Amino acid sequence: MQSVLVNGRILTPEGIVDGKAVAIEGGRIVGVTDSADTPAGVDRQDLDGGLLVPGFIDTQVNGGGGVLFNDSTTVEAIAAIGAAHRPYGTTGFLPTLISDDLAVVDAAMRATEQAIEAGVPGVLGVHIEGPFLNVKRKGIHDASKFRTLDDEAVTLLSSLKRGKTLVTLAPETTTPEMVRRLAAAGVTVAAGHTNAAYGTVRKALDAGLTGFTHLFNAMSPLTSREPGVVGAALESITAWCGIIVDGRHVDPVVLRIALRTRPLNRFMLVTDAMPTVGMVDKSFDLQGRHIRVVDGVCVDDHGTLAGSDLDMVGAVRNAVSMLGLSLEDAVSIASSAPAAFLGLAGHRGSIRAGQAADLVLLDEALNVRRTWIDGVANT
Repeated sequence: MQSVLVNGRILTPEGIVDGKAVAIEGGRIVGVTDSADTPAGVDRQDLDGGLLVPGFIDTQVNGGGGVLFNDSTTVEAIAAIGAAHRPYGTTGFLPTLISDDLAVVDAAMRATEQAIEAGVPGVLGVHIEGPFLNVKRKGIHDASKFRTLDDEAVTLLSSLKRGKTLVTLAPETTTPEMVRRLAAAGVTVAAGHTNAAYGTVRKALDAGLTGFTHLFNAMSPLTSREPGVVGAALESITAWCGIIVDGRHVDPVVLRIALRTRPLNRFMLVTDAMPTVGMVDKSFDLQGRHIRVVDGVCVDDHGTLAGSDLDMVGAVRNAVSMLGLSLEDAVSIASSAPAAFLGLAGHRGSIRAGQAADLVLLDEALNVRRTWIDGVANT
């Protein structure tokens, strides 16, 4: 049965429009038409003057709702994480596994396949962040889990039967040929937790690397004589850069400068969220270390950053208030940019005919009032 969303402002690829209606059928958008042309007898859903935007896609979600993916690589855990983030506008996400043993990586990938097959709302694939990282930029990752990207690992990382696989690795710990093999198998490869020199990153980009995980954090910086990972990322106009906009992971001034160096649609908002999102209890354990939220960020007892307590609608608000982006641009790097990064631009990330009906209704203060995933509303 067709349903029509009416009486709202709609953010389309052409900008925010009034007097339009969004028709949904079979979980997809079938058209954006004049409200006056809405046929009789369809299910009309009143947006009450709110702003309808594409659903947010978060490619780095370690946990939420009190659940850490590393601790529970199950369908139930993935569903709980997705449910915790949905009230904040996340309609698509990659459950993210922090560096762990290959047996745990395997379990995470199989759980992701099962979650997609079971129809768990919002699951688009899996993000394997490590364990192919550089100990010099390990951050909160457990270096005892680090290992070489060998044939066994490449075969495993290429094995997902449903959804998208994103792998974060340190290019200097492997070879361009290994990056090329992953990319050829359909794996999206990003650089992160890396101390690579500029030339090493350039070779990885040429081999098929297309992303940078949490730009500026846990990577070699841009300096006067060695551009490092940051320099390679900012020079590229084709790779996507994930940014954590919470005012703590990266100074907003630095991010504002970065946004001026390359196309905006090659940046994307990520949360790097931990189990505290959606919870009153703002502490948890991570691989034997106690983590707590301090001033909005997760840290261990030594003050090392350990992900965030950020949600996607909060990241959108921060992109407007801290980075000076228009609302349209802030939403685009939360929706269409990550969709393109994952190769899903033809299916998700914008409000137009043929797209999945993944939608978010915002009020004037940019709070989430309602969401739809594949056309199913959650109020």
